[in-house]
Amino acid sequence: MTQKNIALSKTNLIICGIAILLIIAGFLLMTGPSTTLENGFEPDIFSARRIKVAPVVTVAGFTLMIVGVLYPSRDKKAEK
Repeated sequence: MTQKNIALSKTNLIICGIAILLIIAGFLLMTGPSTTLENGFEPDIFSARRIKVAPVVTVAGFTLMIVGVLYPSRDKKAEK
């Protein structure tokens, strides 16, 4: 399979790979202990990491994914 048959260039794929890692990191930052009736109230569910940092990292990953797909490749510009 040649490079001309692939829809995205190498740069686009690298950006998308970084975006996937950011999204996974954001979801991992959201994990933690839950509040159950048996264990009582867990105040960690309201930590800044889970409420502020993790959603920002996740949204940044999704935004970077859009940028990675829409980023123009230099090869396509040279062909025109």
